[in-house]
Formats: sequence, C-alpha cells, structure tokens
Amino acid sequence: MPQPVLTAAQITLACALAAWMITGFTNLPGRWMRWRMFCRATFTIVTLTGTTRDGRTEPVNVYDHLSPGSFILGPPQLQAILDHLTHSGRYTRIDGTGRVLSARGEQPVEVRNSRVVL
Repeated sequence: MPQPVLTAAQITLACALAAWMITGFTNLPGRWMRWRMFCRATFTIVTLTGTTRDGRTEPVNVYDHLSPGSFILGPPQLQAILDHLTHSGRYTRIDGTGRVLSARGEQPVEVRNSRVVL
C-alpha cells in the first residue's frame, strides 16, 4: 500500500474515533447527568439510621463499607451492605430515606427494617 494512502486511512480512522468519543459528551434530553457515560451508572443517596442491640440509634454511613475509591452505589449493593451490617450483629435494624439517580431518572428509595424499597 502506498504511504500517502496509509496516512489518509490513519487520519480517517483517527477522526472517526475522535468523533465517536465526542458523542459520549452529548446531551440526552431528560436525563440526570446528561452525558452518556453517566447514563449507565446508578447512584444512591441515602440517610440511614441504625438501631443497636441496646436500642440506641446512630447514623449509618454505607460509604464507609465500600472499597476505597468506590462511590457508585446501586440498590443491590446497598442491600448487600445492609445485610452485612445486620447479619454481623452491628445493628438489629436500619431505616432511612433517599434518592436513586439512574438512566431512568430520579426516584425515591426507602430503607424499612433493613430492606431497600424502591
């Protein structure tokens, strides 16, 4: 293949790749954090209160129980952390309210008796 044709093919491919990557930053109407790269992530923002065995209540920070650097928390991961905290005996029950932000928009979430309810 002649060198000028190969260079033209490389330039075309590089431009196509750059255009495809730029579309990741385009707006999708009606979505929270409208960039496509965020549309598949699910964020849960909750305020939780745990009840200990002796009946005291204290705030629960679920982000303390995620691996370092993690911040994306969906309802299944939240439920797994709640199960861990109650099965370990740290709390007898956990309750709270919050919001789930995802590609489907924003919706309320409740935690009742250590169960995530959407």
